[in-house]
Amino acid sequence: MLGFKTLRRQEGDTLIEVLFAMTVFSLIVVTALSLMGQGVAAAQRSLEITTVRQQIDGQAEALRFMHEAYVAGYQSGQTFNLTDGTTSPAEEYYKIIQFVTGKRTQASKFAGSAKCAIPANTATDFVINPVTAQLVTTATKPDVFKLAPIAAQLTYTGGNQLEYSQGLWLEGVRSPVNGNTAGYIDFHIRACWDVSGSDIPMNLGTIVRLYEPRS
Repeated sequence: MLGFKTLRRQEGDTLIEVLFAMTVFSLIVVTALSLMGQGVAAAQRSLEITTVRQQIDGQAEALRFMHEAYVAGYQSGQTFNLTDGTTSPAEEYYKIIQFVTGKRTQASKFAGSAKCAIPANTATDFVINPVTAQLVTTATKPDVFKLAPIAAQLTYTGGNQLEYSQGLWLEGVRSPVNGNTAGYIDFHIRACWDVSGSDIPMNLGTIVRLYEPRS
């Protein structure tokens, strides 16, 4: 009798107990992998947003720098020759004024759930090369605008030559000219790129208002 009880205590788990244990273990593994995937995706998204914000800030700072140079030149009576083959930050801002004048009365619709696309109005949109402080449009570089493969950014060749603007563009809306009243330009800096694992694209942007000097 004692031998029979000892033998019963040495028997293994039943099939149902094994299946239950495997099910619990599988749920734990799947949950852990899912959480890890979400963490990696969140980290990737955070990195992309930080990178794109830096690109947007670069456009804003370049605009402010060029604007300050233009105002200083304007106050000193500087004139600009657009055909002499030379340029300066002040002259590039003057080009921007000429470029945006009469083209947009308002900025285009932004964000939403639509997929990112190359700006539809490439004849009115532009980008700044922050390395050289120069205006870049489709007139100076026809294929400058591209979709962003990862995150919105500028790419370069030769160190400082702008190659492509991937998912990043600017729209300038100039206030109506009213005599000697100081006008302004609202620069809408925009970025759009597709996020991995999501059907909704990521959109970031800001607006920089720069005033024109009085006569």
